[in-house]
Amino acid sequence: MLALLALLVAAIASCRDDGSTATPSTDTAGEADLASNAADIAAARGLTPDDITAALKTYMPSGRHDDYIMFASGGHGGQLILVGLPSMRILKSIGVFTPEPWQGWGYGSRDSMEILAEGQPNETQTVLWGDTHHPALSETAGDYDGQFVFVNDKAHARVAVVDLRDFETKQIVKNPIAMSDHGGSMVTPDTEWIVEGGQYAAPLGQEYAPIEEYEAEYRGMVTFWKFDRESGRILVEESFAMELPPYWQDLCDAGKLVSDGWVFCNSINTEMATGGIEKGNPPFEAGVSQRDMDYMHIINLDKAAEVAASGQTTEINGFDVIMLDTSIAEGLLYFAPEPKSPHGVDVTPGGDFLVVAGKLDPHVTVYSFAKIQEAIAGGNFTADPYGVPILNFDEVMEAQVELGLGPLHTQFDAQGYAYTSLFLESAVARWALGGPYADKHPEEGWSLVSKQPVQYNIGHLAAAEGDTVSPDGGYLVALNKWAIDRFTNVGPLLPQNFQLIDIAGTGDTMQLLYDMPMGIGEPHYAQIIKADKLNPWEVYPEVGWDPRHQQVDPDAPKVGEERIVRDGNNVEIWMTAVRSHYTPEPIEIQQGDHVIWHITNTERAYDATHGFSLPGYNIQLSLEPGETTTFEFTATESGVFTYYCTEFCSALHLEMVGYFTVEP
Repeated sequence: MLALLALLVAAIASCRDDGSTATPSTDTAGEADLASNAADIAAARGLTPDDITAALKTYMPSGRHDDYIMFASGGHGGQLILVGLPSMRILKSIGVFTPEPWQGWGYGSRDSMEILAEGQPNETQTVLWGDTHHPALSETAGDYDGQFVFVNDKAHARVAVVDLRDFETKQIVKNPIAMSDHGGSMVTPDTEWIVEGGQYAAPLGQEYAPIEEYEAEYRGMVTFWKFDRESGRILVEESFAMELPPYWQDLCDAGKLVSDGWVFCNSINTEMATGGIEKGNPPFEAGVSQRDMDYMHIINLDKAAEVAASGQTTEINGFDVIMLDTSIAEGLLYFAPEPKSPHGVDVTPGGDFLVVAGKLDPHVTVYSFAKIQEAIAGGNFTADPYGVPILNFDEVMEAQVELGLGPLHTQFDAQGYAYTSLFLESAVARWALGGPYADKHPEEGWSLVSKQPVQYNIGHLAAAEGDTVSPDGGYLVALNKWAIDRFTNVGPLLPQNFQLIDIAGTGDTMQLLYDMPMGIGEPHYAQIIKADKLNPWEVYPEVGWDPRHQQVDPDAPKVGEERIVRDGNNVEIWMTAVRSHYTPEPIEIQQGDHVIWHITNTERAYDATHGFSLPGYNIQLSLEPGETTTFEFTATESGVFTYYCTEFCSALHLEMVGYFTVEP
């Protein structure tokens, strides 16, 4: 096989300028014919040897599974998107903050409706969208464990929990002190805490204060959500937040190994600009970029958790908040100057260095955690206007590496290299870590090694397990904000572009392998896990399974016990679904009846999913094998309605139907 592939590449390389091919030498006529055909195809399509190499590295034959799964945020689509690597095939979209009809998420099922309701920003508005930004896979000892994934909603300061046994959302919590966030939802190395950093300063608790009182009344925040792995839930009553100065906190990252127990967050707008060009003030984009330095927030999470548990908090909207004065007095919060307008802080695999990229500075700045600890112990501080200690930049900075224009985010591999996105330059920079990582390449420490051009303004990037204690390397995905001419024009709204890059080599051997349009929202960030770390169910463990609570529903309909029970104007239905019918059928009720409808999919075969659609009543469900779900509604509309299976399930799929008649 290897000989055949070599022959194929040689045949392609032999393509003449006129499109014809030179016949390669071969040992067998069969291989010669195959190589000649492949060469003809390559010549006709204008493919180069590099194109063929890229195709061979990404092609997945039918039935072959991908080595990695990428969890990408769906941006203002409000969902999570699963992509296989190296094939770059979209495998699934997980319903999170936005109703999703294929999965029946938010279209009738009691569980999905209740979960979506839990995260509503207020009692007067129903919000049916989110802006997912930063998915975070659960970790054990700093490595992905494949059990849960969390994601934040920037627009409404919410965090969702997705159980990776069935890839369904189980919980949404609304931050009670903030309206928007950005720096979520990174996890600590054993997933004890989910970190939700803020974004735009505002009065805590969503209160009102005029913009003229910005410095006095507006505040930043960071929230630490306590996660209980056994129940798979955030414990709101054990969670807490910290009040921060009214800078705009950005991305956060949790320390690991030597820095475990600490959290690091970027900030912008230390100028405390408030906009107002109509009043003669600088516009926001200029006002927040005037200073040469902003502040990296350095938080002692372990100590903050002790302070919160001791009751040294103030309740805001019923939520425990460590106020700024307490954080300063207890030594929970420190600042370190960072180059202007940073948009990323990333902890190296050993937890020993922090990498910060400033959008308006061509360098990445590397901070030493050991030096930070020495500076804190030394006590030689200045202070910001609110009294937060500021460490001396020169005392905590380890190195600066000039990479290019518009550095943003950084990931790591197993070879001692870091990879930083260059937004303005539209490239990925590979650079060599120094210190203890220099053993892998002693001649290159703290230096730029090479760049890989990408197309049109890369934002985040994700390497295989690239923000864990043991990165894999191998693959990196550039999450580009624009696509322009990369794909067929589909109108003025273009897809974003994911580009797969091979980083398995060293030096300047990165190779762009694949362009993938992503026409589902605006994916912002992603994490990539080894596929074999995921162990999802093929079918639910038992018939009658309640996915929300991950146990059998005691009220689940059972075969032979299907029934319709009327109690006054209340009608309760216990129904089963199996190929290719529902039982009971038909359903006859009266206008004005309140209906509670339970359905169990009694199938035990892999992928034997049934749908249930009740047109006219906005009901659409997905019933995976063994699942029970419940929905309820008031029959306000009289008439004859057909309910039917929306998931093609058998040769008699079209006959899997029933009548729902509502007598006026």
